[in-house]
Amino acid sequence: MTLRVVGAGLGRTGTHSLKLALEQLLGGPCYHMSELIEREADTPVWAAATRGEEVDWPGFLAEFAATVDWPACAFWEPIAAAHPDAVVVLSMRESPEAWWRSFERTIAQALQKAVPPEDEGWVERRRMVLAMIESTFTPDWRSRDGAITAYIRHNDRVRETVPADRLVEYRSGDGWEPLCAALGVEIPEEPFPHTNRTADFRASSGLEED
Repeated sequence: MTLRVVGAGLGRTGTHSLKLALEQLLGGPCYHMSELIEREADTPVWAAATRGEEVDWPGFLAEFAATVDWPACAFWEPIAAAHPDAVVVLSMRESPEAWWRSFERTIAQALQKAVPPEDEGWVERRRMVLAMIESTFTPDWRSRDGAITAYIRHNDRVRETVPADRLVEYRSGDGWEPLCAALGVEIPEEPFPHTNRTADFRASSGLEED
């Protein structure tokens, strides 16, 4: 399978909804953090990428039609370089502050939650994700100002690097049209999927209610 979309947007920018939408449009799976949870053998590959080692991205992602979310968005540049015909989708929230509010109540809290030491898969995955976030995003991810600065810097890097005719800037609520136009496919009759809202993430992650 050929990778047709490289998701450059950070987690908590509607990436799970985007995953489902792209799978419907492309007829193939989209790599998202949820795939990593089911594919423990992938953790060492992402860990190697985090250490700056070379990864055979076409081989590693050969089963997938698209990528979104962490960990893939941390390596969007080499993945895009390895798939020069793929569209790059930069998913965003309506503002950096809105992104932080969602990130702080979901991913940031989940990363600081204790992991059962007997669950080796979770332990290794948590170690990799923390190293990835701190090295490719910011070591100040727990800080509002630090995280927002990194979010803006990440998005600016994508805009500055990707040619305009290859880039789709996408905000939650944009619906099918920008994706279908970029991919040259028809707009589905079904409503655009909306999943994994903050309350859903907190419930699935076992985070306490406010």
